[in-house]
Amino acid sequence: MIAPPLVLVSLVVWGTLVGLDLVSVAQTMIARPFVAGGIAGVLLGDPMAGLRAGVLLELFALDVLPVGAARYPDYGPATIAATVVLAGSPWELSLGLAGTVGLLVSVLGGWSLQQLRRLNAEAVQRHTAALAAGDSDAIRRLQYAGILRDAIRSALLTAIGIAGAWAAQRWLTLDRRTAVALTLVVVGAGLAAAVGGALRSAGRGRRRNWLAAGLVVGAAVAAFR
Repeated sequence: MIAPPLVLVSLVVWGTLVGLDLVSVAQTMIARPFVAGGIAGVLLGDPMAGLRAGVLLELFALDVLPVGAARYPDYGPATIAATVVLAGSPWELSLGLAGTVGLLVSVLGGWSLQQLRRLNAEAVQRHTAALAAGDSDAIRRLQYAGILRDAIRSALLTAIGIAGAWAAQRWLTLDRRTAVALTLVVVGAGLAAAVGGALRSAGRGRRRNWLAAGLVVGAAVAAFR
């Protein structure tokens, strides 16, 4: 769907806030795909599309821990792009395409984070003397400049994601069987990623036993609901 200009601007602003929240500012968890997608869906007038996109990409994001120098995709703006694909379309036909677009944008986001780190490191090197002298103004300028760079990165990533989502909707017309098959593949990949991440996080011994117990209880609740 092609959203009105005001909605597009709102999506880019929301994507900028989501991108900033991942590392640079606040970290209030709005960068989680479920939250990012839910609000994007409300902005697009289709909350369920946002929640579906959020749940799908949350499966991939569960194993991501954005700390230190670790490399990781940026799933926040990517979920907004996926929501644009899903909004106003039958989810069983568009979820696979939405997930594919979201994953591609998330990888691009991960690359952009690496470039942001490089630019920030270069800025710190240029102000080494001032930092060594404890110049509070230099520290403040570096901090604000880093936030500004991340805001620009997040806004551009969101805009590119929205453009890619629109292009995918317009040009990648799939027949029903192919669309459903793609949805099944993407959902299956998400479930596999979530299970793999859970197993790695649980480690060995008692924690893995608790994970197994939780899976059994969850399956039982779902079956008898």
